[in-house]
Formats: sequence, structure tokens, C-alpha cells
Amino acid sequence: MIYNSIIETIGNTPIVRLNNVVKGIPGTILAKVEYFNPGNSTKDRMAIKMVEDAEKAGLLKPGGTIIEGTSGNTGMGLALAAIAKGYRCIFTMADKQSQEKINILKAVGAEVIVCPTNVAPEDPRSYYSVARKLNKDIPNSIYPNQYDNPSNAAAHYATTGPEIWKQTGGKITHYVATVGTGGSMCGTARYLKEQNPNLVAVGIDTYGSVFKKYKETGIFDENEIYPYMTEGFGEDILPKNVDFDVIDSFIKVTDKDGAIAARRLSREEGLFVGWSSGSALHGALEYARENLKKDDVMVILLPDHGTRYLAKVYNDQWMKDHGFLETRAFSSARDIITRRAGNDSLITVSKDAKVSEAILLINRQGIDQIPVTENGHFVGSVSASSLLEKIIQDPQLQVKPVGEVMDKPMPFVAPDSTLDVLSSLLNKDNKAVLVRDDSEKVHIITQHDVLQAMTS
Repeated sequence: MIYNSIIETIGNTPIVRLNNVVKGIPGTILAKVEYFNPGNSTKDRMAIKMVEDAEKAGLLKPGGTIIEGTSGNTGMGLALAAIAKGYRCIFTMADKQSQEKINILKAVGAEVIVCPTNVAPEDPRSYYSVARKLNKDIPNSIYPNQYDNPSNAAAHYATTGPEIWKQTGGKITHYVATVGTGGSMCGTARYLKEQNPNLVAVGIDTYGSVFKKYKETGIFDENEIYPYMTEGFGEDILPKNVDFDVIDSFIKVTDKDGAIAARRLSREEGLFVGWSSGSALHGALEYARENLKKDDVMVILLPDHGTRYLAKVYNDQWMKDHGFLETRAFSSARDIITRRAGNDSLITVSKDAKVSEAILLINRQGIDQIPVTENGHFVGSVSASSLLEKIIQDPQLQVKPVGEVMDKPMPFVAPDSTLDVLSSLLNKDNKAVLVRDDSEKVHIITQHDVLQAMTS
């Protein structure tokens, strides 16, 4: 068969049985290998759908420009569509994305603007905001906005879901995918659940993302948001394409566990996949060990190809530099917490408590700073030095609520944050950080903890 252009080859990717990485786990575990798409990722499916739907709606006209914020893979899909259809492409990317992704997009004729990662989505420097401004300033342009564009989930409802159903002969019982924009998880899961209402959809989230807690509590907790290295999934926003009703549960996976699992897929299964694919595998196996039964059939979506991560996940020195290949004493936040297990009860003070009560706690416990809570949420912090400075200026503050004098909340960090990451976050503005472990218990790490770890 002869195809008229490369975009006609999108879809109909294979499903491959996993054999070695799943040993000892009941049931059948399969992988939907999306790097067989021409752009080497699952994003090709929704990229072409967004472009074609924009054309049908009269929003994209000949000679127009496609502008999008992307972690790289959506950009590749849009670039292929642009080549086939004669459009210009401009992409904004966060600076945490791999250089390979940037180079690949430039290789297919796209213009790439790199934006800072650690800014709020509404910040004018964020890759969301820069893309929107370009769309406003450039005539005859569209901003598909993969996060909220219904064509994203619709593409997977129309293609990925039916393919999986047909390839498994309707025997699939569990579907696992990482959740970023929400399209590949929710569009696919919605189709599969229409065929089998008992199907279980497991979403993979990352530490530093809001999805898991929002699903479980309905609360958008900004304390859940902190920098992470994994690319392509997890968010600090709630995209409209994320339909929490079709996701039965979430599992969070650390940067380290995802990277190691990606390398396992490459070495043990011959599947040279990207970082998020490793995260999907790790989370899926964590779920499967406890829940999968002998007759169950689980399909894991592997989003993209390993060539995007040659300088990171598949670079031994990079992995060692980030503590992913070596275990050193106190090499991460998790190690610090583990070492002091049994003697790590977090001391907090209520926002409504009097300042004098906070001072009493500091003196009794022999600590320098305390997180401030309200209804179980971390809303601020107080420190001995800050309280002393404020009370010298106004002694009457002692009888006022802590909420009136508290400083900003301590930032949360991932359990596998290495010492260099911790030390960079601990400064005159942040005297301590918080860590939520695998059992959702919160711990505090201070400058003293990190200094002790470095010299042990």
C-alpha cells in the first residue's frame, strides 16, 4: 500500500506482551507501543485531529500558523501535520524538556521558544502564556491548546480505544496510562468503559502534580505543586481533557522509579521507550501486584520513544549525578526520612492558635520552625527568628492568631529529591521543606538535616 503522506500512517500501533519485567505477577500484562506512530509518540493521534477539526471549523486557513505549548511530542505530531498541509509551526516549551526534543522539532522545520519551568501557569513567562500571546499577535494563527481542546480526547476515543478493544478481543480488564493533558487516558478509557463498564482505568501521576489528591479529595492543593524532572505528564493545572469520572484511581511515581523502569523495558523487553513509559510501567506493576488476578488482562500505554531521552535517562552519568543509579548514605530526601524513622513526628501549629502557643511549641520541642495548618492543609509557617523580630516591634502580637504573622508555606519536594536539589531550595526564604512519603505522611527537612546528611 502506498500512503499519500506521512500523516496517513498514524495509528494502528502494535500491542506487545510483556514477559520479563512482569515475572511473578498474575494475569496478562500487555503494552500498547505508541512509538510506532510516525512522530514516535501517541501525541500524533490528537495532533492531526486538532488540525483537521480546526480546518473544518474554518479556524485554520491556507498558509496559517500553528502555535502550541508542548513538552515535545505534541509539537512533533503538529509539525508532521503542518508539513503535509503547508502550515508554519511555532512551539513553546518548558526548559526542563530534553535537548533532543528541541532539536527534533527544529529538524522538522518548527520554531521553538524555550520558557522557564518554575513559574505559575498564569505568569507571562510560562509556556502557556507565551503561546497564547503569540496566537493573539500573529494573524491567521491557531492555538490548539491540547489541554482543553476536546479534539484531544476525541482522537483517542475514535482510534486508541477501538484498537485496544479489537487487539485484545474485548478481553481487556485494566487500562493504565500516564495523565498529562488527559487525552490518551480519558478518551481511551471512556471508549473502553462503554464496551465494558467493569473495566478499571488507572492513571499514573507524578510527585509535584495535583491529579491524585484532586481525584481523591476534590481539592486543588497548591501545596502538591513543586518541581519534578519527569516529562510529559502530571500537571499544575486541571486540563478540561482530564475527566476524573473515567479514572478509577491514581498512582504516583517518582522521577527515579520512572527512569529506572524505562531502562528495564529497554534492556529486558527490547522496548526502547521514553521516561513516561517507564513511569507507566512502574505504576502499573505497583497496582498489579496487589490487585491483578489470574484471568485479568492489563494494557499499559507506552507514550513515546527513547531517542527523546538519550542525554538523560539513557545517559549513565546523568543518572548517577541525580542519584538514580547509586545509593549513597543520605543521597535523597527519602534517605533522610528513613534514617530517622520512629523519631519523626511532624510538629504543626493551627492558623487560629495564638502566637504565644507557637512560641511555647518552639521552646518545648527545641525546633526552629513549624508548619502552620488549617483544616489539614499547610497554609503557612513560623520560625523562631521571624517571630522574635516581629514581637520586638510589637509585643502585643503574642495574643494574636498565628495566621496574622505567619510566613509563606514551606515548599513540598519529591521524596527522591537529591541533596543538591534540597540545598538549592533551602535559603533565607525557605528554611525548611516538606516531603510527603509513599503513605502520604508529611515530614519536614531542615537546613540542619541536609548539612548533617552531607557530612555523614
